[in-house]
Amino acid sequence: MNKKILKITETAVMLALLIALQAVTKPLGQIVTGSCVNAVLAITVMLVGMGGGISVALISPVCAFLLGIAPNFVTVLPIMIGNVCFVVLLKLIAGESFKPYWRPIAALIAAAAVKFGVLYFLVVVVICGLASGALLGQKIGEIVVLAPPMLEMLPTMFTWPQLITALIGGAVALLITPILKKALHK
Repeated sequence: MNKKILKITETAVMLALLIALQAVTKPLGQIVTGSCVNAVLAITVMLVGMGGGISVALISPVCAFLLGIAPNFVTVLPIMIGNVCFVVLLKLIAGESFKPYWRPIAALIAAAAVKFGVLYFLVVVVICGLASGALLGQKIGEIVVLAPPMLEMLPTMFTWPQLITALIGGAVALLITPILKKALHK
């Protein structure tokens, strides 16, 4: 089979898995759903490669918004950026093999920390900071920019839970990926 077609197929399968996990785990809350999403992102980049990982990282927040998981459309772009940072750093630092053994662990810690930092800055500092100032509760046409309840919820969602879910999901991926690589003869 053509390698390009194989990578596209693997990426599509991982995206389908991610969407299914988002839908099934939605009632279980942010920690469970976020951990599952981060696990799929990490597994995708480690199995399929950078292109597949970035593709799933970009599409995932849109699916989360459409499924009602992302709290507001304004968070979709920051989540995309955070996800891409996560998969790119994970792949660049961990490399192709899991040797030496400290590399994937260091990659996970760095990738999770950067994702957390990016999301905190973009959502809590920039979006909530701007929205709580001049735009608080104002309407642009018929769209409320960010109502006060959303301004209270976003900082809670985009602080420590992002770090925890990235670390949990990444750890699960680091445990599963070598088994999947062996099974798939990669």
